[in-house]
Parts: sequence; C-alpha cells; structure tokens
Amino acid sequence: MGFLITAALDPGAGTPEPLVYAVAMVGLWAFYLGRRRRGHQRAVVALAESTASGLTEPVSLHPLIDPIRCLGCGACVGACPEGEILGLIDGKAEMIRPTDCIGHGACRDACPTDAITLVFGTARRGVDIPTLSPAFETTVPGIFIAGELGGMGLVRNAIDQGRQAMESIVELCRERHGQPLDVVVVGAGPAGFSASLAALEHGLRAVTVEQDTLGGTVARYPRGKMIMTAPVELPLIGTVKFREVSKEQLLEFWRNVETSTDLHINYRERVKSIERRGEALEVTTTRATYRTRTVLLAIGRRGTPRKLGVPGEDMPKVVYSLVDPDQYRDQRVLVVGGGDSALEAAAALADTTGTRVTLSYRSEAFGRAKARNRARVETAAAKGRLTVLMKSTPQAVRDGAVDLVVDGSPASIENDAVIVCAGGILPTPFLASLGLELETKHGTA
Repeated sequence: MGFLITAALDPGAGTPEPLVYAVAMVGLWAFYLGRRRRGHQRAVVALAESTASGLTEPVSLHPLIDPIRCLGCGACVGACPEGEILGLIDGKAEMIRPTDCIGHGACRDACPTDAITLVFGTARRGVDIPTLSPAFETTVPGIFIAGELGGMGLVRNAIDQGRQAMESIVELCRERHGQPLDVVVVGAGPAGFSASLAALEHGLRAVTVEQDTLGGTVARYPRGKMIMTAPVELPLIGTVKFREVSKEQLLEFWRNVETSTDLHINYRERVKSIERRGEALEVTTTRATYRTRTVLLAIGRRGTPRKLGVPGEDMPKVVYSLVDPDQYRDQRVLVVGGGDSALEAAAALADTTGTRVTLSYRSEAFGRAKARNRARVETAAAKGRLTVLMKSTPQAVRDGAVDLVVDGSPASIENDAVIVCAGGILPTPFLASLGLELETKHGTA
C-alpha cells in the first residue's frame, strides 16, 4: 500500500507494473463476462425460437452432452461448421438449433473433457439401426455395414466409415483362405465407393456391385444441389478439400477417380440374396453368384422410398425423387414431405418457369429441414411462386387432381405431377433374410 501511495504522490515514480496488470486483467475479465453474457442471451433466444417453431428433434446423428463433464468452455460451439447449432446456456453447452445438426461430429472432437457423445434418435423419436460392432461388423459374422444404412447419412461421414469398415475387413483377411473373393461391396454411394478404393489400395480380391449408377443417393439429388462437406481422406487419393460442391461436380470428380485408379464397378447389378455356405458367403445377383469371405453392405436407406399408401399412388405421374426440375416446366406439381429433400425439390421447382408448385406437409413446422432450406421455401412462398399447405395429407391421387385433408378439412387441387419426398424406409425384409439384428435407438450411440 505504501508503494502505491508513494507512486501516486510522486509523478516521476511511474505507474507500478502490478497495477497495470491488475487493470488489464479486470478489463479482460469484464470483456469475457460480457461476451459470455451476450452468447448466453443469443442461445436462449435461439432455443426459444426453435421450441416455439417445433424444431426440437435432430434428424440424424447428433451430440448428447453430459452436463456434469461439460466445462462450458465453448470449444464445441465454435467447432461446428454449420454455425450456431450449439450454444452456452447457464455455462453449459446445449443444442439450440437441433434440426440444423447434420452429424459432422466436430463438436465431439473439439471437447476437451469428452462430454459429448454422438447418438441416434431421441426419447421421442426412435431410429432403427442395425446392430454393429466397433469394427462395423453385424451380428452375422462376415457381414459388415457402412454409410447411411448404419445411420451415417452425411457424405463425409459415409466416406470415412466406408474406409474404416474396409480396414476392419483387411485385418480379417490377412490370412488367405479358400474363397475366390475377400469381399463383395454392395453399393457405390459415398461409403461403397470409398470402401472399394480402400479394397483396391490394400490389394484385396474384391467385387463391387451397384444396382443403379455411381453415387447412390447422391446421384438422385436434384440437379444443381449444393453439397456441404469438410476435407476428407479418400483411399488412393489422399485429402480431398471440398467445402461446397454441386452434385454434378462431386459425381464428375468420382468418375475421374474411378478412371484414374482403374476401379471396376459392376453397374446395373442388383443383389438378390446372401446366404452362408460353410465358411463362405454366397452372394447371388441378377448377373452372377460370388463366393466371398466377407460382404460390406453400403446400400443406404433410400432405395425403398416411403410411400403415401393412398389410392392412385401407382399412377405414372407419381415419383419419389426430383432429378431435373425442367421436366416439370409449365406443370402443376405437388411435393409431399417436410425434410430437406422435399423443401429442396419445392424450391427448385418454384424457380422453374411456368411451374405451379404446392408443398404439402403433415406437421405444423418443418422440423426436419435445415435453416437454409426453410428460408428458401419461405422466400418462394412470400413471392407467390410456391403454395405451402401445412398440417395436410394427401388422400387420393386422380387424373388431373389430388385430394387432400388440410387442417382437418377436405380439399382438392389441380395437378399434373406428384413428387413424394417422405424419406426412405429401412430394407427390413432384406436385412431380416440375412439374420441381422436391428435396434431402435432413442438417444444412444
């Protein structure tokens, strides 16, 4: 105290260093508290908006935060490449925009205390997932699963999981056996393509079959759809640093990789059955029968679209995905669904000259769609290019019209085409024929 008094009485003594440091620390602490307070307020408002709009259920893989382990450091908040999906409320991390989470997992990787677990489903909404070991092997020895079928819908995550699953198969196949093949890869989407490259890289005796074309689900995205992804490791290629890429650009890149690596994929070949034959698995397709030690299923979940189950659904004008909006020019189109694919389809059609678009969704909020897709639909509706019917369900499809119930009242709209974007259903009969076990996830890993 005497030193501080002396410094105050003697201007030549200068400002004591401890006082300078103390003032600086107080200033920094005040700035820190102010910033946290503002972050808390933003998070509270965002969570309230999500709750009021019914946007409370994450649609895919998402973080479950242990409040006891959480330090409230905010590392997870800043790590998410999708923006403010997480926020700090009362010093703890919470999901404030749950429906915008797409399962990057960057939050988990950034957490210094391992307070975050990535899980499927919630207490209110269960998700059926095949039971897998940490090596991606199912309950049937020799059959592995990667990608969307196992819950990994994000392109980057599916690519990673395809590579990792094949690495597990490599370990299993280190000792040669009497079977002609080490692995049959079923599907050439992100997971199957990555796995096939990994099999080629490790010199496995492999065959890849795809019932459609390269890309799987990606190939069925609408024309021009932008795909957000983070840098990813692709076998034989190395780090691929796409940030935002169109469907067409991504498919073209994959085709170039397929050519440059001399990867061979049997397109238009569908698997009919997989059966155990002694120590081998026998895969029967529409073209051949393969005996193999292992099988990697990378078939996705959308191969079997969820149908409306209404009269007239078998009419030719009803389809289950939008590929090219221009084919619906000058038509009256009904899009059914409330997820990203439905909103993307409706918005793309609304931008097509002469197309009259109606979007029908059974709920009162688009709780399964990303914020940017909700914004596109809201903008199109505000400009009169799109009619949105919430709390509505189609009842019958007729020539020139569709009958619906809208908020409890019957209605009919003129119609030339129906695009059902209600998601895909797990190919349960096929999985059951293989003897695979499924489990319903309610917020568990």
